[in-house]
Amino acid sequence: MAAPSGHFRRRSRDRPRTASRPVTWAPAKMALCRAGARGALWRLGPGPGPAWGLLGPRPARGALRIPARGCSAKAGSRGALAALVQGVKRLNGHYERFLQRCFPRFYALYATFTGGIRSLVVEVKEIRKIRQKMARQRLSAQQLPYREMERLRQFRRDVIKAIPVGVLAIPPFANFLVIVLMYFFPRQLLIRYFWTPSQQVEFLDAYHAIRSAAYAEVLESLALAARSLPQPQLQTQLQELCAKVQRGSQPHAAELYAVRSLFSGPPLALSKLRVSHVRALSHVLFLTPRLPAFFLRHRLRSHVLEIRHLDRALLRLGLGQLSEEELRAACYLRGLNSTHLGMAECRAWLEQWLRLSCKLQVSEVSLLANSMVLLSLNYLGAKE
Repeated sequence: MAAPSGHFRRRSRDRPRTASRPVTWAPAKMALCRAGARGALWRLGPGPGPAWGLLGPRPARGALRIPARGCSAKAGSRGALAALVQGVKRLNGHYERFLQRCFPRFYALYATFTGGIRSLVVEVKEIRKIRQKMARQRLSAQQLPYREMERLRQFRRDVIKAIPVGVLAIPPFANFLVIVLMYFFPRQLLIRYFWTPSQQVEFLDAYHAIRSAAYAEVLESLALAARSLPQPQLQTQLQELCAKVQRGSQPHAAELYAVRSLFSGPPLALSKLRVSHVRALSHVLFLTPRLPAFFLRHRLRSHVLEIRHLDRALLRLGLGQLSEEELRAACYLRGLNSTHLGMAECRAWLEQWLRLSCKLQVSEVSLLANSMVLLSLNYLGAKE
């Protein structure tokens, strides 16, 4: 038994050395992938050159290579930034809860201001997209969809209102005075993004009271101009319309459309109206009446034509696509105080307005301006 064992031992000692088994690098590859912060996967070999044979053949010239420290640096900076943002949000949440608990009135102003800033930033981004779209597709404002056209119109009015506040804040330390003025006169100095919900209803009622004070003057100017009309039949129809509104009734769109030809020539064309009539209509459209007659007529014409373009875009969109806020804003722009009306009442009035507006020609826009008074003065509970 000893001989065979010795024989086997000699054979094992005398066996020539062969090449060792190939090393399996799968665990090494997994470890190297997890240790990405130490460098790229292929730059793992000893010495100055990369050991390309470990993880496969060397990539061709120009192929994508993973930088040595780029991924780790970017990942670290992103992680630090995310941690910083989370910390700021956490501190801001604690601060807001403290204000809400200890200073509820100041918290309401603070929440309105911060929410207004966010809404304004979003609106600026949307306006920039609309402008880029117009430049890329070579579109005019009248060719835009209804919502984009209305956004441009409202944003332009907000910017015009905010310019005086920006000018007042230019001198050193004047911003503190502006803050005080904005606190005591929010309707005059703040734009709609910084109004609380209760202030929005209150301020819209106040603005409507200002323009509704000019309604009686518009009716008197219409009745006075009707006396000098050359067509007796149309003259009688217009006088009956004015008397109907003065008695507290509301005319139909068909009745106004029947006398449309009177508003394309003197004395009821927009360029032929008396100055007092133009000033009263400027109040109705929230335009300053303290300008020379030429500028008053030009601004009045441009604003009425803008409403006409909005009406045609709204007709293409369809009233059923409007939200409650959009529906109320559309009625308010056209002369109706919609803050205290229901959705059905607003939609019925706007349908009647569109039936008239979309049939009128550019030469008959004077009728559209006067219809803001004739159609809205006695509509249901809109009269306050």
